Amino acid sequence: MNNAPKIALVTGASSGIGRAAAEALSRAGYRVYGTTRNAAPVDAGAVRMLTCDVTDQVSVEACVAQVLKDAGRIDLLVNNAGVGLFGAAEEASMAQAQQLFEANFFGLLRVTNAVLPAMRRQRSGRIVNVSSVLGLIPAPFAALYAASKHAVEGYSESLDHEVRSLGIRVVLIEPAYTRTSFEASTAPASATIAAYDDMRARIGAAVRKANEAGDEASVVADRIVEVVGVERPRRRYTAGGLAGRVALLRRFVPAEAFDKSLRKQSGL
Repeated sequence: MNNAPKIALVTGASSGIGRAAAEALSRAGYRVYGTTRNAAPVDAGAVRMLTCDVTDQVSVEACVAQVLKDAGRIDLLVNNAGVGLFGAAEEASMAQAQQLFEANFFGLLRVTNAVLPAMRRQRSGRIVNVSSVLGLIPAPFAALYAASKHAVEGYSESLDHEVRSLGIRVVLIEPAYTRTSFEASTAPASATIAAYDDMRARIGAAVRKANEAGDEASVVADRIVEVVGVERPRRRYTAGGLAGRVALLRRFVPAEAFDKSLRKQSGL
């Protein structure tokens, strides 16, 4: 009987949800590799840190190759790396929009494509894509970020159907506001348009207040550990009480009422 620990690769593991998830998986018995863009990564306890820029194909391939060289397999991939963008949709430049999708969607796609051949050879594997409740609902002044998460959701559900018969499952985790350093990775839109000034300020204040009252990163990490242990998982799981309530309301509340509530909560 093979008692060797399962191998997990967690992207964006230098802080926040990624760091918490890597540490929680290590405590759960996984041998964990975390990634960071830092050129000289420092191991975080039992988590071995590797350099990986998810926007760079060569970097991604080198990182995955290193894990396979060291461990021989990858049983779990947690795609967590990503960035934010705040501002009205038309205030962001095309370059900013492309950079956002490069990290949040195409980066996730790169890492997944690099890992899938090993999982197909094993005839087993679990891929957890960290999305957001903003992959389910509108996000005024975060339209491009929400669009990137909607893209992740559509891709993940479709991919799950393609690889399920190969012993691989794809699962979405949808947190709401979480107290992390993610704000430091959230860029302001490159231009400001006076017509949006008042709304932008009110939305910004509402978001800051919600972040301050958000869940700890450990809440999302614990949900990830729970989900990877489910033999027949659902395709999406919320993380935290607010995310669960939002998903429930989105599903059952009439569209007009949900729209009115969202505008009120956003300060619009």
